[in-house]
Amino acid sequence: MSGDYDIVIIGGGLSGGSLALALQGSGYRIAVVEAFSDEQRRSLPAGDRALALSCGTVCHLKSLGLWDELQQHSAAILDIHISDRGHFGKTRLSARTEGVEALGYVIAARILEDRIASALEISDIERICPARLTSFKPARDSISLTLRKETSDLTLSTRLLVGADGVNSSVRCFLNIGQETRDYHQTAIVTQVRPDIDPAGAAFERFTATGPLAMLPTLDRGCSVVWTQTSAAAEQIMALDDKDFLTRLQNTFGFRLGRLTLESKRVQFPLKLVRAKAMIGPRSVLVGNTVHQLHPVAGQGFNLGMRDVALLAERIRDDLGKDRDPGGNRLLNAYAASRTKDHETLIRFTDGLVRIFSNEWLPLIGARGLGLLGLDRCYWGKHLFTRYAMGLGGRLPRIGTGLTG
Repeated sequence: MSGDYDIVIIGGGLSGGSLALALQGSGYRIAVVEAFSDEQRRSLPAGDRALALSCGTVCHLKSLGLWDELQQHSAAILDIHISDRGHFGKTRLSARTEGVEALGYVIAARILEDRIASALEISDIERICPARLTSFKPARDSISLTLRKETSDLTLSTRLLVGADGVNSSVRCFLNIGQETRDYHQTAIVTQVRPDIDPAGAAFERFTATGPLAMLPTLDRGCSVVWTQTSAAAEQIMALDDKDFLTRLQNTFGFRLGRLTLESKRVQFPLKLVRAKAMIGPRSVLVGNTVHQLHPVAGQGFNLGMRDVALLAERIRDDLGKDRDPGGNRLLNAYAASRTKDHETLIRFTDGLVRIFSNEWLPLIGARGLGLLGLDRCYWGKHLFTRYAMGLGGRLPRIGTGLTG
């Protein structure tokens, strides 16, 4: 195996793997470096989480030739019910009203990871797995990398290094790019339940005083639960036996879908808003969770990462007849400039939702109830909101503030 590449992607998961697939056939020599073997990856708890795929993300997966198989393992979201628990505000979004087949789809992260890994195996992209980045030395025209693979070291060179290795990215650390972080002091409890009543494609977002409770439709009439609690309350809830846990969950969600039955173990994830202070460095770029990690309140973090990947692949392909340098300053600066607005808009929106709907100040409760009712009755406002949630463009209101440590 020669150590000279045009593009090396550190992280072969959802973002890194899909970027590699988007670039196959470009004429560039590409390597994907993954820290975990496929067997190790399948045992990670992160694979248990459900991903809400926007229509924009589905279009990207179609372009990669992955969607036909993935659709068989996905549940369509036909309606979204948004409410403020214990208060009067409600909004409903509908695929039928929008004239689309679905507002989005729900799929297990592990299924998508497996499909991407399988596609990489039969592509012309080299997978180096398991291996970890241990050193980094940029030069004018390339970057020299050292990887630790089992008990030996590999030395590679690349014209573009892509960091797609998650929030604790080694690439970001080697580039000395800092992070802005806001700890929400919340934890997401994730599990699967089966309700008595078929959700029939309906997704529910219930805002509560301790954080949002999302119920997403899955195959076979099930629901994926993402239940946000304060960190202290989450510890208590995770300590409950299954019967008491279900009682607590049922009392919070209500009986809109009848009684709930627990279908899987519970896992928990601490919630923070994290954003890298820069997207690019010398012949390097960060994508996906490496550059941003959002609260799951709107289910848009993964879709934001997919937009990173789609646009970066487009920029690199468009450059083939020009400089033909995937790590050139002009290309990387243009990419970063084109992604800034989308990042800032969605970060402000999700952060604002968390702050507004976790606040029990009475005037704010009334204002957010009126806001939900107003959105429900304003066709054009709801239309624009829905299209943005579907990843098809539009603007979101500026309800959030910037990061403050």
